[in-house]
Order: sequence, then structure tokens, then C-alpha cells
Amino acid sequence: MAIQNRESFLDNLVKNLGRARREEGVERPVWSVSPQYDVLGGYSQDELVDVLEKQCESIHTEFKRTDKAGLTQAIKETAEAYGAKSIIAVNDERNGVYGLDGFYKELKGEGVNVHVWDPAIGKENQAIAEQADVGITFSDITLAESATVTLFNNKGNGRSISLLPQTYIAIIPKSTLVQRLTQATKQMHEANEQGYDVSSCVSFISGPSNSADIEMNLIVGVHGPVKATYIVVDD
Repeated sequence: MAIQNRESFLDNLVKNLGRARREEGVERPVWSVSPQYDVLGGYSQDELVDVLEKQCESIHTEFKRTDKAGLTQAIKETAEAYGAKSIIAVNDERNGVYGLDGFYKELKGEGVNVHVWDPAIGKENQAIAEQADVGITFSDITLAESATVTLFNNKGNGRSISLLPQTYIAIIPKSTLVQRLTQATKQMHEANEQGYDVSSCVSFISGPSNSADIEMNLIVGVHGPVKATYIVVDD
């Protein structure tokens, strides 16, 4: 993804700082102490799954674990428990890898209205998401410590999928699990340095929408889904 107006932005910035631009000789500092890397250090993927499961209790999120063969059944059971009559799902190549393309067709045959995000229809996707009972996405990086799913939003993965429906299902490949935000940002930074396209919009989602701004009373469903389920898939 091309960066627009970077040079003019930086020129204006240094002008207001009252100095010339430095384009060489700048090195990232090496800190003598970095405790953020030690939290959950050395945990295996299965141990991180256990941390995630325990944290899901704290954020009022249902936790399920399955394998690829059992994923569609886990989704179906969750959607039925939510009383889903309509679903909006991410347009992702992993739909084919995890057998979801055929599964969504089966649901349509059973009378469930399933819409896979379609870049060709633009904002109409948002209107569909607003009316959907369930939104389904994949997690790109999963933070075990805070039970947070990371979504790289793009033309096939609109933010509305995880924001506007009444309930939300996150499909979490076990391989996406990392300890915490420290490792997630490091992963994205390194990908950018290696020339990979990193989404300009990254969503961090920790369970259903909630807020405790007023007198520390937790209210669920303030500005997003009122219920969420994480399905970890052994991949």
C-alpha cells in the first residue's frame, strides 16, 4: 500500500520544530531493560490457549476449541444458540482452507441469510452488517494475555463485520496466538520492514462491547456486539 504525502508531511513537521530533517544517522535505541518481552515468555501454544481461555471468562466471552474438521459444527452450534437468521462473514481466502465456502452454502439452503463481504457493492455491505444477527471473522494475531483478536481490515474484511451485528464469532487459528500486544506490534513492524503490506486499519477486539465509564459499573453492548464467542482451531 503506497504512503501518500509523506514527504510534505515530514517537511511541515520539521519546519514547525524549527530544525532540518535528519535522514541518516538515526538509530532505534536499545533499552537496557525490556520487561514487556518477559510476560508469558517461554509459553507453548497450548499454554497460551489456556491463558486465553481463562481471560475469556473475565471479558464475558464464550470460549470453544476444535479442529478444522469440527469448525463448521462449532460455528453452527454457536449461531443457533444466538438465534441467528442472518450472518455476515469476512471475504477471506481462509474460508476455503477451513471449509467455510461450502458450509455457508449449506446454511443458505437451510434458510439462513449468509452474506460474504463483497467489495463490489461498497457501503451496501455496511447496511447488511447492521441488520445481521452474527458477524464472523478470522483473527490475524491473537493476544493471549488480554484475550484480544487482531483484525487486519481490508477490502474483503470491513470493520462493520465485527462492529455492527448483534453478536460476533472470532475464528482463531491456534498458530496466531502470541503472548501480548508487545509481540503483535513487533510482528507488524517486522512485516512492514520486510516489504509486506500491513493493513492501514488494524482492529483490536477484546470480547463483546462494554464500558465502565459511569461509576465503574460494567455495561455490555454499548457500541457493538452484546455477545462474543472465540473458537480456537488447532491448525
